[in-house]
Amino acid sequence: MGLGTERQYKLRSSHLVSPVNMQIMSLPLLVAGAWLGGTLTLALSVPRTGSLQDRSTSANVTCAGLPSSFPTWQQLPTQTTLPDPFLPLKYTTTDNAGSASAASFAQSVMTGQGAHRIQTKEEWYQCRQPEILTFLQEYQYGYYPDHAQEKVEATRSGTSVSISVTAGGKTGKFKATISLPSGASASKPAPVLINIGGMQNQPYLSAGIAIAQFDYTSVAADSNSKTGAFWDIYKGKDIGVLTAWAWGFHRTLDALNMTVPEIDSSRVGVTGCSRLGKAALAAGLFDTRITVTMPMSSGVQGLGPYRYHGMSGQDETLENSKSGAGWWSNNKLGTFVNHAENLPYDAHTIAAAIAPRALIIDQGTGDQFTNSKGTAVVVYPAAKLVYDFLGAGDKIGMSVRSGGHCDMSGFASVLPFVQKIFFGTTPTKDYNNLGTYGSPMTTTYPWSTAVPKAS
Repeated sequence: MGLGTERQYKLRSSHLVSPVNMQIMSLPLLVAGAWLGGTLTLALSVPRTGSLQDRSTSANVTCAGLPSSFPTWQQLPTQTTLPDPFLPLKYTTTDNAGSASAASFAQSVMTGQGAHRIQTKEEWYQCRQPEILTFLQEYQYGYYPDHAQEKVEATRSGTSVSISVTAGGKTGKFKATISLPSGASASKPAPVLINIGGMQNQPYLSAGIAIAQFDYTSVAADSNSKTGAFWDIYKGKDIGVLTAWAWGFHRTLDALNMTVPEIDSSRVGVTGCSRLGKAALAAGLFDTRITVTMPMSSGVQGLGPYRYHGMSGQDETLENSKSGAGWWSNNKLGTFVNHAENLPYDAHTIAAAIAPRALIIDQGTGDQFTNSKGTAVVVYPAAKLVYDFLGAGDKIGMSVRSGGHCDMSGFASVLPFVQKIFFGTTPTKDYNNLGTYGSPMTTTYPWSTAVPKAS
């Protein structure tokens, strides 16, 4: 029975337990179909790949555990350099200072001399990565909704996909579109890149990559109005709009998996620019189905550092991002205004938590406000140390280009890296080259001399 794009499909998804060992498990779809007045209605069971990271269970590891309550900024040391990604939160708090002075304790924490640091890949995947995902929700994103409680339905008509999500007796609806490359079919599915905010489609389509886009303003308004499909279900929750848009990426992927057999759900990218790049980063962070994450010109709350925010001559800071668009994050992040150096993480921590899945970062040398230099010489190399520790150093790249904020040339600049991830090709461009910015600024992450030796 053909599933041509001229027909409509309506499907319902249920979700199974996430597979482990960082793999996307391929399970058979349970399909029952019948013709009803010219519309093909299907019900199927879709394997859940997880709203949070899957992790290895190959070793018996004892985790430090989170503190009994999340520390406030007053309970955290002032760290003028990037926090050590290998140090559990429990041993970062000033409660562990003992007889040491505040300055002495902060120095040991910043230089990789803290107690009970992560030493193995198993400890990272079983302990540290889940901990990072938890405290990022506590301190910045808000807690991601339990997708196991959601029912997703999707209807396709040509290139248009209508999406309906129901949870707790409430429903939110929005739309997406799909553009397929020549030759894509159910028997030869194409990888897909989900984008919000516009991009250069044709180079990707010509490369054999499908492009999906959804109306992010219908998912959540870029304001404090709490309107849109996400808030129709979750109004009243202390969740940032960046998380709501990330949820939109994920529910769009659900719908594509249900209605577009011409795409390969094991090869999925997410992208956006500026505030939408921040959202794409969150989308990649919170769903292991995302194969490659592409934040473009993302700045603070993306991959611009909270610390070292003035390196490009202008400032996007925690303070002005919260005052100008406080709805992007939860309320807790606002308690760190004027105390960003007490945050137990920085942008490199967010990037590292995506590993070992692919991450390609775009910044233009003419984009001072989002601190392109800080992203390139501080955040990227610090995150790469974690990727290297995990044996995934080839899965992270930095694209430094000429041009300004959200210059469309950025999409062409990162395309060879995306092709490497999707098709296994070898790019001629060196995505470890920081261009005119020169070399990594290792003094901004002094724990680099104490990176554990993973077995």
